[in-house]
Amino acid sequence: MTSHVPSTSLSKLALRVAKISGDSADTAACVPGALYVQLPLWPESTRGIPNALVRGSLFAAIQGKDRQVLDRAILASIDGLEIRFTGRQLDQSDLDVWETLIHLARKFRTGNRVVLSEIQILKSLRRSTGSSDRCWLKESFIRLAAACVELKFGSDEAFGAMLKGKRNGISRTYSLELEPLLEAIYMTGWTQIDWAQRQMLRRKPLAQWLHGWFCSHAEPFPMTIETIQRLSGSTNSHPGSFKRQLIKALDDLVSVSALTSWELSGQRVMVQRTPSTSQQRHLAKRRRSPA
Repeated sequence: MTSHVPSTSLSKLALRVAKISGDSADTAACVPGALYVQLPLWPESTRGIPNALVRGSLFAAIQGKDRQVLDRAILASIDGLEIRFTGRQLDQSDLDVWETLIHLARKFRTGNRVVLSEIQILKSLRRSTGSSDRCWLKESFIRLAAACVELKFGSDEAFGAMLKGKRNGISRTYSLELEPLLEAIYMTGWTQIDWAQRQMLRRKPLAQWLHGWFCSHAEPFPMTIETIQRLSGSTNSHPGSFKRQLIKALDDLVSVSALTSWELSGQRVMVQRTPSTSQQRHLAKRRRSPA
């Protein structure tokens, strides 16, 4: 399910001042001097992800061992959006962490500091709560906090870290700040991702990347294998090997019902999927509109 929000000048984004919501078991505290903007709300079974994050290589389709350290590197992305990245490369598991944090904090507004327990986060990620996964979570937090992302939409720019906060080692809680950068990237459009499907694709980075890409399009258009390789940030530069990897990933998407079918025509990939209810409404409205 995709919600399209008009892309407007970042300097003119509407800032709605409101009181902090107190109807959650989690806690939130006001950051002095901040303006509060409600993030989009979505059902528990989904995760709301900005399209900018699933239509490029910010969260690359790579294994953790293949991460690189980048310095203001221009990442592959769709036309009209420029992404520069500084830090240790992020992967699909980092996207799992980031989108889960935003999901748990979505009832609060930007400018708030939200406290979440370590166990709550791990359970939401469907991970164990043992020392190994606690360490894995902390390492992902550090990568997200250390990353500086620069987004450029036409003449407008936004930049900042993907995460900001602190950890209490005694209570094992994380205090996270909802940064204004969130507003900027959600205002460009966002998509509801089926969380159960994505979790069934865990440890399959290319399949997870493709899942986000196809879900963010009501009518996915044909793409060349080379384009998929570039946009996904895959480090598999061998054409034959990547093609076999892609075929396996597409089969995985069919197996979790994210796609109904796919076919390869030469170097072009064509897929069929059932649009979400809101996407069907969007398509119907678009077809009724005069050319």
